[in-house]
Amino acid sequence: MDLFYGIKEPVSQLVNTIVRQGIRLIPSDKKGVFMTLFFIVFATITGVGIVVPLLPIYAHDMGAAGIYVAMIFGAFSLSRTCLLPWFGRLSDRHGRKPFILTGLVIYALISLAFVFTERVETLILARFFQGMGSAMIMPVVQAYVGEITHEGTEGYSMGLFNLSMFLSLSLGPLVGGFILDLWSMDAAFVAMGALSVVAFGLCLIYLPPRALEETPQGGRRELPWREILGEKKFWGLLTFRYAYTACIGTIWCFLPLYADREFGLSGSRIGFLVMLGVFVSGSLQLPMGYVADRANKRIMGILGGMVSCWGMYLIFRAGSFSDLLLGMSVFGMGGGVGMPAVTALAVIYGDAKRAMGTVMSVMTVAHSLGMFTGSLLAGIAMDSIDLKFAFLLAMAMMGMGAVTFFILQRPDTGLEHRVQD
Repeated sequence: MDLFYGIKEPVSQLVNTIVRQGIRLIPSDKKGVFMTLFFIVFATITGVGIVVPLLPIYAHDMGAAGIYVAMIFGAFSLSRTCLLPWFGRLSDRHGRKPFILTGLVIYALISLAFVFTERVETLILARFFQGMGSAMIMPVVQAYVGEITHEGTEGYSMGLFNLSMFLSLSLGPLVGGFILDLWSMDAAFVAMGALSVVAFGLCLIYLPPRALEETPQGGRRELPWREILGEKKFWGLLTFRYAYTACIGTIWCFLPLYADREFGLSGSRIGFLVMLGVFVSGSLQLPMGYVADRANKRIMGILGGMVSCWGMYLIFRAGSFSDLLLGMSVFGMGGGVGMPAVTALAVIYGDAKRAMGTVMSVMTVAHSLGMFTGSLLAGIAMDSIDLKFAFLLAMAMMGMGAVTFFILQRPDTGLEHRVQD
């Protein structure tokens, strides 16, 4: 059996070809637009990543209890969850650029709110509006990238787009920790705002006016929600995505506080810990995506889920910085193995339904709900029992999500094979 399906070039030559010719796959008249969108995603996610590991400490210094820390993070996911489908549909009707610009303005203003706020309630409100800005930017940019990509180059273009996401998710917490150590918390908030302002300027200059935006030429159909959500096989995908992001919500919300209180770690070390899981998971996305195209996605999903559970347990049992490093690395490995398989099944499902946008928007809602409820339940666990038990609760949620996915994704569901016309 030919594992590489007819690819005869040596690996080194193939890699050299991709590096040398890859950028040429982007239409020459759209390179400026694409790179602007790339930077917008990089700037906004990096900006959020800079401040997210610092917010629990900032709120705790104000006297916030665990439930309030959870609400600071949950408010972002709540507004994002409610507004994602709405802004996506509105941008189809009224153009992409106005929504991207508005979202960037919101991000810049929120950075000022973080600097001047003195109350936990104001932080919660600011995070709510920041979630609104995220709902305006992320899905709209993804739609924009899809529309300017030529047929046959979707994989490369979206891979480059995802690179900006993983790079910024990895870099943001690390930069935020160093800014805190070198200057102050306010300097980290200002850095987030500065990135948003630069992205706003590039968007204003390089993205064409709304009237000149390319729009898709048919091919979409708007399915009733009950037709999308009425199949249990899709609920298996949603459950896994929800459980995994609930673990991420727990980590982003409470690992900085746990590392600060229990181990007395510096801001840079805390940032490195938060970055590590994302970096490990991101580095595995492409190779594991390749494997998922050729292996049993159901097995990969349950395997990734169980490895993620192990990572959360290692964090719960950690007794040193090295133990936290190991736990975060293992958790990232679980996501790197499981998420490509689950995402591939979602793509196959969306193709079968001829409703890719609707399917992906529901998957994104599951992501946001997981972040919200994960941080909320972890906050309750912190206030009711002990901070470290938040990670044990997240482990239980991941285990149940992985098992539910495995049960619902039985071999007869048909999602392992793309539907043929």
